[in-house]
Amino acid sequence: MKIRIKDNSIRFRLTQSEVAELGQNGSISSFTEFVDRPFIYSIEKTEDEELSAAFIENRIVLKMPSTMIAEWISTDRVGFDGQSGLVKLLVEKDFVCIDNTLEDQSDNYPNPNIKC
Repeated sequence: MKIRIKDNSIRFRLTQSEVAELGQNGSISSFTEFVDRPFIYSIEKTEDEELSAAFIENRIVLKMPSTMIAEWISTDRVGFDGQSGLVKLLVEKDFVCIDNTLEDQSDNYPNPNIKC
């Protein structure tokens, strides 16, 4: 799972297996290990109707409605957006990059902009 934070917006991008794990377990989490403690980012299933987020100590939690998760894993829908207070939220499937990259993309979704 990747996150991109810019000003008051947070974007989560998930690979195919991460989306499947979220659908199966109702949550997914990752972290960046700093010297004194980890920075944790996660997505958790909720019965709410909209995306929301919370930042507690060293952890960002995106709360994603179960109806969105069900639609996401069973359709070609790329993602969902929302707002939590002043913070804009986006969660989306991670596609294979069109340009060359050294990053392992073997679990990313096929990019719809690549014509074979």
